[in-house]
Amino acid sequence: MQSRNVNLEREDHLKITETNLTIMMEFVLLGFTDIPQFQWFLFGIFLVIYVIILLGNGVIILITRVDATLQTPMYFFLGNFSFLEICYVSITLPRMLIDLWTQKGTISLFTCATQMCFFLILGTTECFLLAVMAYDRCVAICDPLHYPLVMCPEVRIRLVVASWISAVPVQIGQTCQIFSLPFCGSNTINHFFCDIPPLLKLACGDIFVNEMVVYIFVAVLFVMVPFLLILGSYSRITSTILKLPSATGRAKAFSTCSSHVMVVTLFFGSAIVTYLRPKSKNSSRTDKFLSLFYTVITPMFNPLIYTLRNKDVLTALRKLIP
Repeated sequence: MQSRNVNLEREDHLKITETNLTIMMEFVLLGFTDIPQFQWFLFGIFLVIYVIILLGNGVIILITRVDATLQTPMYFFLGNFSFLEICYVSITLPRMLIDLWTQKGTISLFTCATQMCFFLILGTTECFLLAVMAYDRCVAICDPLHYPLVMCPEVRIRLVVASWISAVPVQIGQTCQIFSLPFCGSNTINHFFCDIPPLLKLACGDIFVNEMVVYIFVAVLFVMVPFLLILGSYSRITSTILKLPSATGRAKAFSTCSSHVMVVTLFFGSAIVTYLRPKSKNSSRTDKFLSLFYTVITPMFNPLIYTLRNKDVLTALRKLIP
């Protein structure tokens, strides 16, 4: 009798385990289901934003390729940055539009892992590329005589390639580490895409080591280090500009950096607050709101910022659109 009870308990345990494994083969992205009355309104807004991002960044890529006056290192990096923005947004926004349209939000384990991996790689690439663009402005303003030599075509290509591939092995490893964790209980991700913090909330057991790895690699190595390099570049730029004797010269030098400073502030400000601020049980809605800034809002404003505040780009646009 006792042996039969033990066998029944084992069978029940196996059934529960199989059920959990079946559930964890997919997740459910909650997205903005907490405001169901605005689902179609949000779909329309995000669709318009996605079209603006594609058109705005696409135009910048086009004019930096075809306009002879924009064949300089600064616009070479800007063209690459615009291409990166299109890729970066396309990882999350189309999926969010599908979820808003279908009202489902289900995503397979493999698709979720793939989305997270590419999101981390492209997000890190953006951090590095913004640091490279700050270095470009630093050399142009602080050492203008050697600028063409320092930023020769070979160096530009190496800097861009390094920005794109540096984080690939680390972020693939980090994604594998996250998805090797045991997930139990609910399979609902309280976010609009597969990001690390909401996924870690679903993991079982002690995840302190995993959280520390995320903090070290994402928050410190791939966010804070590029941000500090940008601060260092702009500290030297500011020091050099303040030494210029002419007020007109100072204003012109500052104007070449203002667009980049605005983009850096938007992107790094929201990312740093999202990943470094203390977490609370009721922080999911705030996390989603902050994530919108560096995943959707910043890429939308980038073409506007670089176009409206840059006379060379405006001139090239007028040539393109007679």
